[in-house]
Amino acid sequence: MYIVVLCGGLYPERDVSISSGRQIAASLIGQGHQVLLMDLFFGYPTVCGDLRDVFDNCLDRVPSTLGTTAPDLGAVRAQRSGDDTGPIGPNILALCKAADIVFMALHGEDGENGKLQSVFDMHGIRYTGTGPLGSAMAMHKGVSRMVFACAGIQVPPGQVVRGGGAVADVCYPCVVKPASGGSSVATTIVREQAEMADALAQVFQIEPEALVETFIPGREFAVAVLDNKPLPVIEICPGDEFYDYENKYQAGRAEEICPAELSPADTRRMQEAAMLAHQVLRLEVYSRTDFILTPEGDLYCLESNTLPGMTPTSLLPQEAKAAGIDFGALCETIIAVSMEKYV
Repeated sequence: MYIVVLCGGLYPERDVSISSGRQIAASLIGQGHQVLLMDLFFGYPTVCGDLRDVFDNCLDRVPSTLGTTAPDLGAVRAQRSGDDTGPIGPNILALCKAADIVFMALHGEDGENGKLQSVFDMHGIRYTGTGPLGSAMAMHKGVSRMVFACAGIQVPPGQVVRGGGAVADVCYPCVVKPASGGSSVATTIVREQAEMADALAQVFQIEPEALVETFIPGREFAVAVLDNKPLPVIEICPGDEFYDYENKYQAGRAEEICPAELSPADTRRMQEAAMLAHQVLRLEVYSRTDFILTPEGDLYCLESNTLPGMTPTSLLPQEAKAAGIDFGALCETIIAVSMEKYV
């Protein structure tokens, strides 16, 4: 198959996305596919003739830059020549249309909020994962919280705050994070009122809405759903107090246990909750839902991710491996199930 692996973009999660994209592309190349790895923001230089001639299996075009902190987006923006600073780089749509399918390795903003999926649908471009509606609902944590609550899925008490708005009735400690962000970028545990302004300011630097949730102490877990079946539960034991950007993406900073050491009842309860979250948000192909289990046995759902990470330290590949699915088979399954949408 001719496959575009799309990564990068102009979002705080771009470095994580590039790491995912490179790993996916390398796997697909190893399985005999013709692959074009592209950064959504930078696109591809001028092409002519048969567009499929540029599917060259080259990974060097999008070098890995994953570090311990989120990238400087201003510096990234300055690297693109010309006056066009829009989110989609040159020749992206034409080359994606020339592919048999686009493997979405994007994380955050237009890659996960349904905008790009809508554009692809309008242009008849096939892509992996969830469509526009499910992507939009899952990406905005305020919306997904309401959907979860209506379905009987317990979420931490919380509220969405817009820039300039007031935070009411806060219980400390609480967690402040972007309402539509990912990878724990600009996420802070706030322990007293004096820290709230700085935490909100971090969020409002990158987006206009913040989610303020009561901090729930407990064990942290994730459950992926693949082709309408739950994968084994994974437990995350971060090296520090919470699973922040550095703990997520630097090898050895967090311990993950899969399958998680849980009772059969708790395992089943968590997998059923992940399946329900996947269904009520109208997610497709695959997803990953994150949970907190308190010492008292209460289960709280934090969020669902429509394009989970595929980096060397990401949770989904570890869960798949525990289920007997290696990384190559995981990528092929995602493609095969995604293609069924277009039959």
